[in-house]
Amino acid sequence: MKMQIRFKGLLMLLSLALAIAWGGCRFRPQVPESPAQPEAPPLPEALAEFEGREPRLRVFFHETGAVREMAFEDYIAGVVAAEMDPQWHEDALAAQAIIARSFTLQKIKDKGGVPERKAHASTDIEEFQAYDAARINDRVRRAVEKTRGQVVVHDGDYIRGWFHAFAGPRTARADEGLEFEGGNPPYIQIVDSPGEDIIPAEERYWSASFSLSQVREAVSELAGRDPGPVEKVTVSARGPSGRATKISVNGVAVSAPSLRLALDSTAMRSTFIEEVELGNGEVHFSGSGYGHGVGMCQWGARALAEEGWSCNDIVAYFYRNVDVVRVWD
Repeated sequence: MKMQIRFKGLLMLLSLALAIAWGGCRFRPQVPESPAQPEAPPLPEALAEFEGREPRLRVFFHETGAVREMAFEDYIAGVVAAEMDPQWHEDALAAQAIIARSFTLQKIKDKGGVPERKAHASTDIEEFQAYDAARINDRVRRAVEKTRGQVVVHDGDYIRGWFHAFAGPRTARADEGLEFEGGNPPYIQIVDSPGEDIIPAEERYWSASFSLSQVREAVSELAGRDPGPVEKVTVSARGPSGRATKISVNGVAVSAPSLRLALDSTAMRSTFIEEVELGNGEVHFSGSGYGHGVGMCQWGARALAEEGWSCNDIVAYFYRNVDVVRVWD
């Protein structure tokens, strides 16, 4: 993995007003701003380079509805602490920090962050990434500091920093696990997950049951037509990683990732479905994995870190033909 001291081709995607502030990790207590929030400065059409400066972010806290400004690295520390167990190996946490920065900057570049919240990031996991400053410990601080300013790029652009808890046997393509409409990015690949070697059995496997009426209602909404009383449920198509991509109910096929979200993605933990059974007025699914399966598997990152892999090597394992570069000091 090639490390560059400065990546001059990467453009700054925050406004100049946000980029001029230097900062280290200060881990300040969360003090919400007043309810009346000004507009976030618009992103300029003619973008400037970071030039070694750490930008500041406006972060929307969905718990309170407040928007707070903070240094970029402070935000990343809170994300790492929330998205990964803070007690895990430091290099796994460091890999998560690199991916979290990449995810954030790509979202800001693509959509301006979360413009509907007048912010660049959000603590709502359905909008952005998780964030919890209360979980930050010394291990998280060291992981963030050792990777300060480092992001992942492919052909000079930020990658879409997708990650998930556990891939099961292997990771997925983006068009398979996420139904990503832009096609599968060239840096997203299917690799075996080393997490299978260390994850406890109760975390590795899952099972979930849903009432026939719940399944019927979800399929009706997704398909735009009623499949009728549920009599037969099958996995009708699988992707290259082995995940279900289509599930048919009485012959009415719907997207497996969409059905998972419609039913309950915390119960139906993945689309790596191994068995489907009907009985006692329910549809029973069982499988392995947790999450969409695209990008970095967090349990896999932990396994590699415990084997002595560096954070950069962990990133290179899960993303093809990428570089880790430093955009601020």
